Amino acid sequence: MPLGTLDRTAPPLFNQGPSALSRLVFCSALALLLMVADARFDMVSPVRKAVGAVLSPLQWLALKPVQGVVAAGRYFEDLQGAQRGEAEARRAMVLQAERASQADALAADNARLRALLELRQNTTVPGRAAEVLYDAADPYTRKIVIDQGLTQGIRPGSPVIDEQGVLGQVTLVQPFGSEVTLVVDRNLSIPVQNARTGVRSVAFGDASAGGAGMELRFTSANADVQEGDLLVTSGVDGVYPAGLPVARVERIEKRADTPFARIHCVPMARVGAVRYVMVLAPVGTAAAPASEPAA
Repeated sequence: MPLGTLDRTAPPLFNQGPSALSRLVFCSALALLLMVADARFDMVSPVRKAVGAVLSPLQWLALKPVQGVVAAGRYFEDLQGAQRGEAEARRAMVLQAERASQADALAADNARLRALLELRQNTTVPGRAAEVLYDAADPYTRKIVIDQGLTQGIRPGSPVIDEQGVLGQVTLVQPFGSEVTLVVDRNLSIPVQNARTGVRSVAFGDASAGGAGMELRFTSANADVQEGDLLVTSGVDGVYPAGLPVARVERIEKRADTPFARIHCVPMARVGAVRYVMVLAPVGTAAAPASEPAA
């Protein structure tokens, strides 16, 4: 049978209820009525509220993924901002620590320079400030190199002091630097005087102490020397001004096989950690210009 001859209408058995057109007209009229009633009498508001209450959990569940994504984005943004802030704070702390250490170092240097100038004011010998460049390369001597030399008027044999006492003596002068032999060197000797008793003696660098101390030699065992006595320059050598602190007596050893006592001393100067020094003119050369007007 051809398809065009088939009856497309439903059998009478399935034709139940109103037609589609009737349903359309009814639904349209109902919708129009509900709109007019809601606009004029607010009759649908309770229904809307009930529907909103029923759909509220569904809306809450539907918004949760969106809120989670937004919260995650804000979390990562806050995390990155906190990390950047922490990095900046660490850099600021490092800079502040560096500045604080520099300030402490400058304060220590200023204190040492003030002490050095105060010690310089106690003497009438002219002097010149200098900075220590490095230690001498010879491991068998205790010497340092300063940044003042022949062009600045430094002379061989000039005494060198720091803020606490006598440090050594200039033994080699170059055009732009000088070599200073420290008081703890075994080849250096200084005429000293006991500040308590006034007895004069000679202090040598103590070779047996590893170049870190001094020793009073040729002192009789019954001499009036006590531990803690301060030794100052006597000024009899014409090099060191009188009254500069040199060392302090640390230990006295008396032996039966020799009439001399072995007296160990600790230098007053900071022989191992000095940075700024004062180079004084030798007493003999400093006194020479003063005698010319009298002549």
